[in-house]
Amino acid sequence: MKRMMLIGPSQCGKTSLTQRLRGEAMDYQKTQAIVWLPEAIDTPGEYLENRCLYSALLTSACEAEVIALVLNANAPWCPFSPGFTLPMNRPTVGIVTKADVASDAQIARAREWLRQSGAQQLFITSALTGSGIDEVVAFLQHQESSCHAP
Repeated sequence: MKRMMLIGPSQCGKTSLTQRLRGEAMDYQKTQAIVWLPEAIDTPGEYLENRCLYSALLTSACEAEVIALVLNANAPWCPFSPGFTLPMNRPTVGIVTKADVASDAQIARAREWLRQSGAQQLFITSALTGSGIDEVVAFLQHQESSCHAP
């Protein structure tokens, strides 16, 4: 399985997504520091929200095979600039979370924001219902390291 680094704003569902991908029980935990797991690197939202912490994201990306930009479907704005992950030199996917609490228009907006930010492949998920999780797992288990736009 490819090791994926999750980057996204606070409370967008990175830790819940990681727990679901690992088959763990859903248990809310505020991520205070970078969490290193064999399958994932879970980063605190504050690392994205404070530019002075970007260097920690850049150096941590060296340990990942895939970068996942994570954004909740009902996000009011996009925290990622265009080409945000280019300096990380890794394939980038976009994961829309919390799809179960958003309208189709909100999901479409989040998808477009992630595409503009450099996501080469997009996944629509809900950690609560489990929808879209199998597709993410299948992608991570695929041996080829490139990403393709849907």
